[in-house]
Amino acid sequence: MFVVVSLFLAAASIWFAAVMIKEPRSLWSGASFLFLLLQLAVWLMTILFMNSEKIMNNRFVMLVLAISLMLVMVVLLMFPAAFIGIFFAEGIKNIRREGLRPANALSLLFAAGLVVYLFIWPAIVAQIRNTWLFAFSVILSIAVTWLLGIFAVFCFSALLNLIHMKKNRHLDQVVVLGSGLMGDRLTPLLKGRIDRGIQVLGYNPDAILILSGGQGPGEDLPEGQAMAAYALEQGVDRDRVRIEDKSLNTEQNLLYSRQLFQGPKTAIVTNRYHVFRALVLACMQGMPAIGYGSPTKWYFTLNAILREYVGYLKLTWKRQLLVIAVLSVPVLMLACVSA
Repeated sequence: MFVVVSLFLAAASIWFAAVMIKEPRSLWSGASFLFLLLQLAVWLMTILFMNSEKIMNNRFVMLVLAISLMLVMVVLLMFPAAFIGIFFAEGIKNIRREGLRPANALSLLFAAGLVVYLFIWPAIVAQIRNTWLFAFSVILSIAVTWLLGIFAVFCFSALLNLIHMKKNRHLDQVVVLGSGLMGDRLTPLLKGRIDRGIQVLGYNPDAILILSGGQGPGEDLPEGQAMAAYALEQGVDRDRVRIEDKSLNTEQNLLYSRQLFQGPKTAIVTNRYHVFRALVLACMQGMPAIGYGSPTKWYFTLNAILREYVGYLKLTWKRQLLVIAVLSVPVLMLACVSA
């Protein structure tokens, strides 16, 4: 038994390592990491089970295990409420500080949706007697559960793509993505991106700095030009600065910046919550790249990561619908038999 479990753990480790080496810019990075954690938990439980007699005879170890188990149970029981509470509180804070707009209310709507799904929806489903209505409710539950699972994997994938073991990655270019100006002034969020880009540039002495962003509504000049001026003020060598000033979104940022590349090794710099989707877009364009993120306030990050997830679903909506449709087939077949 132990050998089998160990083989599964080894296979999970190899799968995770292969994904991270070959192409981490997909949900497979988060999925393989979660699978690795699951196999590690099974492996540890197997060791505990095989040594149960020794553990039972050791009072100190038994006490530690009992306390640990109680803590785990408390965390598991409190986690849904704490999770919902955090999104509620941070959602309200985000609206108070950023204004009442649909994009700023995602955290609050997400928390409200979780309350309905976890505590109200099961009671509604239990009252349904019509076969087809019940089948529809089950399919809806499957869809929501799938999308919540994908969200968890999305978050793990995003986190894994922010981890870099070495500072000098021998980069050819560092691309900083624009995020909007206030007239001709850089926002604190955009300054944070440029500062992070300058930091990465300092670790890679042969790289150039590409400041990417066109001119949008309410902006007095293209973002790329304002970003370059700020970078020069911070002491960046003028010969290492390049300006891309035609793009109006992330996809165009990458597409137009590519025309300024001096080699294949690229780093994309944006806010932490935005890095993964930018890397996915780069992957879809066939652009090898790694990502670096600048810090963002916590209340804004929660809302922004939900917005990024919605953006990811827009990119992959056909795939998500296909999976949900396949998962719904057995439910529809059972409904036909019952009807």
